[in-house]
Amino acid sequence: MKNRFAEIRTSLPGPEAQKILALDRQFVSPSYAREYPLVARRGEGMVVEDVDGNTFLDFSAGIAVVSTGHCHPQVVKAIERQAQTLIHMSGTDFYYPLLAQLAQKMAEITPGDFPKRVYFGNSGAEAVEAALKLARYHTKRQQFIAFFKAFHGRTLGALSLTASKPVQRRWFGPLVPGVVHVPFANPYRCPCGRTADCELECLCADVIEKQLFTTSLPPEEVAAIVVEPIQGEGGYVVPPARFLRRLREIADRYGILLVFDEVQCGMGRTGKMWASQHFGVVPDILVTAKGIASGMPLGVTVAQADIMDWAPGAHASTFGGNPIACAAALETIRLLEEKYIANAGRMGDYIRKRLAGWPERHRTIGDVRGLGLMIGIEFVKDRTSKEPNPQVRNQVVQKAFQRGVLVLGCGESTLRLMPPLIVEEEHADFALEVLEQCITDAES
Repeated sequence: MKNRFAEIRTSLPGPEAQKILALDRQFVSPSYAREYPLVARRGEGMVVEDVDGNTFLDFSAGIAVVSTGHCHPQVVKAIERQAQTLIHMSGTDFYYPLLAQLAQKMAEITPGDFPKRVYFGNSGAEAVEAALKLARYHTKRQQFIAFFKAFHGRTLGALSLTASKPVQRRWFGPLVPGVVHVPFANPYRCPCGRTADCELECLCADVIEKQLFTTSLPPEEVAAIVVEPIQGEGGYVVPPARFLRRLREIADRYGILLVFDEVQCGMGRTGKMWASQHFGVVPDILVTAKGIASGMPLGVTVAQADIMDWAPGAHASTFGGNPIACAAALETIRLLEEKYIANAGRMGDYIRKRLAGWPERHRTIGDVRGLGLMIGIEFVKDRTSKEPNPQVRNQVVQKAFQRGVLVLGCGESTLRLMPPLIVEEEHADFALEVLEQCITDAES
C-alpha cells in the first residue's frame, strides 16, 4: 500500500521491527499494553516512520501528546537552544527564569479571573497527585469523589481515583483510602438506566447529594470532586452541558474543591484551550499534561492562589518543570494560540461532518461524538441494545495499522481519533477512507 502519508513496504512487523520486538520481550516490563507492533524510528508532522522504512499517518498523536505534530521545527529549535544553555537545575531548590515565566503563562491562560499559583511535575499522574495532596492540605478534609470509567493515572493516589479497567487496579491494593465513585453523565449510555431524553445531568450529579450525602458520606469531610470535563480513557464521553455546572453548584454549597483533570482533553484539543470552557465552568484546581510540551515530560497543577497555601517543603519534584520541558511548553503554547487551537476546532467540525452518516451506513457503529479533535466512534453489537462490540473495534484498529493509519481504542468499544492539532483536510480524508474500508471489512 502506498500513499504520500502512508507507505507499507514490508509485512508488519518488518524484519528490523522483529529484532526490536524480541529485545523488548526479553528486557522490557510486560506491563506495557501495546495494541500493535509499531516500532517507531522517526516522526515528522503527521507521519511516523518505523525501523523498516514503513510510514504511517498518525491519528493518535502519541496518545494526545504531540499536539504540534512530531518534531515541530519551532519546538525543536526551542529545545536545542535551551539544551545548549541549561538542561537541569531543579526548581525544587533553585530558581531559573523559564519556570516562573511558564507559571505566569499558565496562570494567564487557565480559566478564572483570580490570582493563581502553579506546581510543576513530570506527568499527568504527578499533576493529579499534587492536586490530591493540595486539596487535603488546604481543606483539612480526607475524602474525595471521583467517577466510574475515569482515568487519572497509575500512581497509587491517581489510581485510587481511576475506575477505568480492573487490570489497572488488580493486586495493587490497598489504595489510598477515602475515594468514592459515582456515575459519570453519559448521554449515550445513561448510567441510571433511563432513556436518552431524560435529564441525565441532574440525575447523575444528584447522586452525590441525594444518595451519598444522605447515607454514607458526610459532605463536610469531602476535600474535592475530581472529574474529567470529557472522559478520555473511559470512552471519549462528552457530558451534557449542565453536568459540570451542577458539580460546581454542589461543590460551592458544601465548601468542596472542584478539580478538573484536563490531562487529555486540555491544551487546545477540543477547539478551545480547555475543554471546560465549552461548559462555562471554572475549577478551583486544574491539572494538565500530555499536549502541553509537544512530547517533553511535563505535568502542571494550577490552583487559586489562596488554595495553594502549602508550606515550603510540603511537596516538590526534582525534575518537574525542568528548563527544556519549560522551553518546549512555552513554544507549544505560542503555536497553539497562534493557529492550532483554531485548526482543532475547524478540523473537528470537518471530521465529525464526514462521520455523521457512518451510523446509518455501518450496523456496528452506535455513536459518534466529541469536541474538536477529541472524537470517539463507539462500536456496538446491536444499536437497540447498545451492547459493546470490542471485537469489531479491535479489528478496525489492527486493520488500520496494516494499512498505514495509527489509531487507538478507549472505553469498552470506542475508537478514538486524536490526531495532532496540525491535521489538515487531506490527512483526514485519507484516514477516514482507510477507517471506513476497515469497518466494512470487519463487518463482512
